[in-house]
Amino acid sequence: MTKGQAVLIFLSVVLFVGLYFGGSAKPSEIKSAEKTRALNAESTDISALLQDAKPSLTPLQSAELLSLETRLSENSDDSLKVSVYKDIASTWYQYRRADISGFYAYKIAEMENTEEAWSIAGTTLTLGLKTTQKDKFKKFCSENAIKAFENAISLNPDNSQHRLNLAICYAEYPSASNPMQGIQMLLKLNKEEPDNTSVLLTLARFGMQTNQFEKVEARLQKVLSLEPNNKTANCMMVDVLTKLDKVASAGPFQAKCSLQN
Repeated sequence: MTKGQAVLIFLSVVLFVGLYFGGSAKPSEIKSAEKTRALNAESTDISALLQDAKPSLTPLQSAELLSLETRLSENSDDSLKVSVYKDIASTWYQYRRADISGFYAYKIAEMENTEEAWSIAGTTLTLGLKTTQKDKFKKFCSENAIKAFENAISLNPDNSQHRLNLAICYAEYPSASNPMQGIQMLLKLNKEEPDNTSVLLTLARFGMQTNQFEKVEARLQKVLSLEPNNKTANCMMVDVLTKLDKVASAGPFQAKCSLQN
């Protein structure tokens, strides 16, 4: 497997966290999204997240978490606390609450202060940002994911993956003051590392969302010139060629898209 395939951003997020725990947008769309966010966004914290999540737990799930919380309160040693935090993070992740799992991953990173721990906290919170439906929880995940990736970057400025992940955070939940910040960061990374297929695929993904199909096709062609068997790029190429009414050219890409890993 190539490096680009191994770090496909939002596909690899799930695998990465599981192992540890066990262009431009349309101005009208940005304006509308920011207006909605300004009306609905509220500050939140872990208490609000837990209050939202706990009523939907089964009795067995509630008992499992209570046991872990009891273990946490009984331990004063930091190394033991980290172990319990990891169990709590893993449990919430299994319950499909990456936002809460990310909070505990952030607590772990504060205690360990390693590049890996901060990166895991950021990726978990980014998944929470993608999966939660409530805007105030998206805001919580975005703000803390950004802090986590910034800490990872401070520990290893040469790792472009952290900068890519940070850019994705900004692009997924753009700020009212600078809605294009994430895309600008991605374009800068692309200029610095033109053969970084993860950056190219991320730009292609956002390009699909904003209907910039010609640019998407060009970026996917570059990826496939570097990695002809990249399944994600081949599948995306089928989609973009369909959008461009070039279905007759999609056959070779469809064949590679359909191959099992």
